[in-house]
Amino acid sequence: MCGIVGIFNIQEQTPGLRQKALRMSQKIRHRGPDWSGIYTGGSAILCHERLSIVDPESGRQPLFSPDKKQVLAVNGEIYNHQALRAEFADYQFQTGSDCEVILPLMRKGDIVDGLNRLSGIFAFAFYDRNDDSFLIARDPIGVIPLYIGYDNDGTVYVASELKALEGQCDRYEPFLPGHYYWSKDPGMKPYYSFTGEGGAQGFKDVEFEGKPVSELSYNDSVRAVRKGLMDAVKRQLMSDVPYGVLLSGGLDSSVISAIAEKYSAKRIENDGETAAYWPRLHSFAVGLKGAPDLAKARLVADHIGTVHHEINYTIQEGLDAIRDVIYFIETYDVTTVRASTPMYLLARVIKSMGIKMVLSGEGADEIFGGYLYFHRAPNATEFHKETLRKLSKLHLYDCLRANKSLSAWGVEGRVPFLDREFLDVAMSLNPEYKLCPGHTIEKKIVRDAFADLLPEEVAWRQKEQFSDGVGYSWIDTLKQIAASSVSDEQMAHAAERFPINPPRNKEEYCYRSIFAEHFPSDSAARSVPSVPSVACSTAEALAWDASFKNLNDPSGRAVKGVHEQAY
Repeated sequence: MCGIVGIFNIQEQTPGLRQKALRMSQKIRHRGPDWSGIYTGGSAILCHERLSIVDPESGRQPLFSPDKKQVLAVNGEIYNHQALRAEFADYQFQTGSDCEVILPLMRKGDIVDGLNRLSGIFAFAFYDRNDDSFLIARDPIGVIPLYIGYDNDGTVYVASELKALEGQCDRYEPFLPGHYYWSKDPGMKPYYSFTGEGGAQGFKDVEFEGKPVSELSYNDSVRAVRKGLMDAVKRQLMSDVPYGVLLSGGLDSSVISAIAEKYSAKRIENDGETAAYWPRLHSFAVGLKGAPDLAKARLVADHIGTVHHEINYTIQEGLDAIRDVIYFIETYDVTTVRASTPMYLLARVIKSMGIKMVLSGEGADEIFGGYLYFHRAPNATEFHKETLRKLSKLHLYDCLRANKSLSAWGVEGRVPFLDREFLDVAMSLNPEYKLCPGHTIEKKIVRDAFADLLPEEVAWRQKEQFSDGVGYSWIDTLKQIAASSVSDEQMAHAAERFPINPPRNKEEYCYRSIFAEHFPSDSAARSVPSVPSVACSTAEALAWDASFKNLNDPSGRAVKGVHEQAY
């Protein structure tokens, strides 16, 4: 993952302002340790910290148009860049970077159409010296993090992480996924929304073998899911550096790993295939010794043939890392901190082995209703609405965790389940096919699509949330430490100390205290969601089950009668 910083609407370029931009960019250098670049001119400054994945030799940023009038800084991957390049035969591309296609797309002038033609994950800042305008945009799901800040004099800031903005502007906020900010018509505006509201593009009911996906039978839907996800994984293997897979031993990561292994012997290049220079696919799992995930991950690795690495951490090592973890992930959300810690430790090992990109299974539970509370959905309509709510909030939770935990060590994470073309297939399915009433296993359609690639005990394994799967004693210890370190009196006065999103329990109070040391501003506090949840539900889904009332526990073990080892 790269990092970007931008300052716009500058009244006067000064050496001091350039130094300020460099200091801001230095705060996020962990995201891009391979090279640093800066542009100053007109009323803009653009900084870039590069992690080279595609075109390592010539793809340094900021990128420029042939006449040097347009400047671009991007954090992302554009998977359809070769097809887009072919459409601009008269454009003189300066590099082999996949991100450079954004320049001719934006030059065409139709922002909404151009953004919707990008298949990939991205956050970018574009400056045009011809008319002194700028454009900022973020991918539809928010896989790539982005924040926007403002000064009272009209200066606009943008950065990949809030640490670059903290203390540098009067206020800031998360940049919304599927939105853009154009200086000629200021304010964040949607170009993409899941429901297509406000004129923005949304999910398309695409066809599979000549029929709309929404009209397919269950068996045909299974085949559509299989083809759609396999195509997504193949697209996302675009890389000029060694890559691996995160393999937790759960269904989602196992499916992605199995598909990746099928394609890993070939290198996807210029819409063709050549022999891979990294001849074996490496898989990575993390957990406490004896953790539920580790045995299943080893089973999958042996079954599909990856070179497998099992990383054990101790509870004390996890506890020692939490302060750093909160600094890098920039949240005090309880379940995110719990799950980010082992992922952060794992990323360090991955980077030490020379691997710069990994594929992961994030997004499947939101798309297919994999969290255990989905068993309580009253009907298909409410089930589908909840999947939309979950997807709309992913940028605040799992996407944030996966991106920032890995980026802390200069590793890029890709998420094929959230591939835009695959989402069109998955979200067009008849929602009846996703329901899991009673003891019907969750994500059955995914299991039916890929059971032949996996060991049976993994293909039909019950959902285990990552923070649980690394070892139940991890969460149990965190709760115990919080209970002993935060007094009842401190909790009674929590709203006085933290008037914005007061902590709801002692564990959150601990994380919030660390967060406030790193990021003391009100803008930082407001950037983090704080809502009651059971097993990672939205607040709205708490109405599905009377036992969820007054309960706030993100662990899957909170769903009694469903989780095999519920509290």
